[in-house]
Amino acid sequence: MKEYKMRRGETLEERVPDMESYVEETFGPITETMDYKGSDLYVVGEPANPVFERVVAGAVKYSGKKDKLAVEFKERDPTELSPDELEAAGEAVDAKNTFLLEATGRDAKSRRESLKRQVEDDAPDY
Repeated sequence: MKEYKMRRGETLEERVPDMESYVEETFGPITETMDYKGSDLYVVGEPANPVFERVVAGAVKYSGKKDKLAVEFKERDPTELSPDELEAAGEAVDAKNTFLLEATGRDAKSRRESLKRQVEDDAPDY
């Protein structure tokens, strides 16, 4: 599960007031919810795009801190996909990037840089 921060000065609630509808609109009908760090995340067990096997997304609430977006994309093995399903791969990448951009206000480049900084900050000092 990956967690994403919002752009400075913004909250997830402001960007995506109805997370359930946003997840359904982007990936397909929600089949269940799951608990993650005390928050309920939405699970799409049969996503509309055949490249995805399962999508989990939702807000993780932290006391005294801004909420973060938690997301897990489980994708099918490309060797198991038919040629028609493989064509949906580009749409799957677009769906992921658009979902994350709309929810966090950060594009792929700034999300990568933020994750890099987080890894550097978490590295042990020897």
